[in-house]
Amino acid sequence: MAQISRYTVDTPPAAPEREGTAHLFLRAYAAFVIFSGFAHTAWWNLLGQGGAAVVLALTTVVTLAIWVPLLRRHGIRWRRLPWLSLAYVAWALVSVLWSGWPGATLLTWTLLAAGTLQGLFIAHQLTWHEILRALDAALKWVMGLSIAIELWVALIRREPLLPNFVSPPEGFDPHWYWVRGNLFDALIGERIQGIVGNANYLGILCVVAFAVFAIRMATHPPHAAMQTVWIAIAAVLFVRSGSATALGAFGGAFVVLLAVLVMRRARTAGERSRRYLLFAGVGAVGAVLVFQLWDRMLGMLGRDGSLTGRDEIWTTVWQRAADHPIVGNGFSSPWVPWDPAFDGWIVDHGLSVFHAHNMWLDVFFQLGAVGVILMFGVYAALTWRAWFFAVDRPRWDLDAQRPYSPVSMLAPLLVAMLLVQGLTESGPIMLWGWTLAVLLSFKLKLAPIVGVGADEAPVGTPAR
Repeated sequence: MAQISRYTVDTPPAAPEREGTAHLFLRAYAAFVIFSGFAHTAWWNLLGQGGAAVVLALTTVVTLAIWVPLLRRHGIRWRRLPWLSLAYVAWALVSVLWSGWPGATLLTWTLLAAGTLQGLFIAHQLTWHEILRALDAALKWVMGLSIAIELWVALIRREPLLPNFVSPPEGFDPHWYWVRGNLFDALIGERIQGIVGNANYLGILCVVAFAVFAIRMATHPPHAAMQTVWIAIAAVLFVRSGSATALGAFGGAFVVLLAVLVMRRARTAGERSRRYLLFAGVGAVGAVLVFQLWDRMLGMLGRDGSLTGRDEIWTTVWQRAADHPIVGNGFSSPWVPWDPAFDGWIVDHGLSVFHAHNMWLDVFFQLGAVGVILMFGVYAALTWRAWFFAVDRPRWDLDAQRPYSPVSMLAPLLVAMLLVQGLTESGPIMLWGWTLAVLLSFKLKLAPIVGVGADEAPVGTPAR
């Protein structure tokens, strides 16, 4: 007969599963790789050209050492690879056959290939949530070190700092400084440059940090209140960087955020169609207003009609690009300043300019119309997938009412920032900008739903 017992029949409590040491190392390594991409100029300014090359070589070798054995054991979903991105990389290499600067082509193609490799590796081995965490950690290091070095130069060193800690040569231009120590000079409008040594570059990274930190906070991480502190730090750096490009990127991302939130409220296909028409109308009106008020807007931002000399750069680059409009003059992103073809070609504040300050013009100059078509395909496909990744509800069965994941906002916001930045900078086609584009392109094809299917665990690597 049944008897009363003081012992429960439920499953005994057990400690939660812990992640394996190898996977913890993988996540930490991915964060370091992303940080090294964001702060590549910091490595250059700290360690010099040779030291920065060593960091790049080591991270590339370590990535291959980790990834190649996993690919041999578990393979890869070849159809999901970002083939347009890989086609662009291949075309850049082929351009060495007609390049006017073959040495620069091979050198910078190595950078492009390394960035492509890292983007593919991170997308293949980490889940969406882990990618967000890696970006979060990397950007916190960039923001924290930027504040730290600005404080050190302003309060302790008390004089500007040149790259590699060298003494200022005679007749040098202040634009050569790594850090100028202007952190407390807000009242006189002096800009700061942070650990990356460039105000525009720092501003763009702050915009990326806003998106990453806010999305990370929305996922309710441990110590979520600290995310607010990091957002405040990024805001201080953003304002003090005084970058009009970064302000435009912030505006573009904010518009995309509003558009996604409005579209998510549509219940039927008809509602979606009407909202797309609304977006088209608002966009047309906005374009007219920008065209009419362009000079006034530039004045409010403290810029002139030349966009800080960019119009002269664009004119000069276009004249040279028009000589080879189909296949271009040869790949070089960035332009190698010590190559005779670029040394002294376009000079700004005593420094040879190393990109065209417009990603589309830069691609046309280097790889011609063929390169522009490939790059347009890369960003068109990326934009399409990122938009529906955020707008469509996660669905893999008959349940059409699952909640949206905050992580689904990551891709469209980052893509919006890259595209706006590409109007006045060439960052989206090189270094960390290109790595992000490849990472998102591959991950959106590999795992189109957060936390489901291929995104449940790192591909080929046990998570536990």
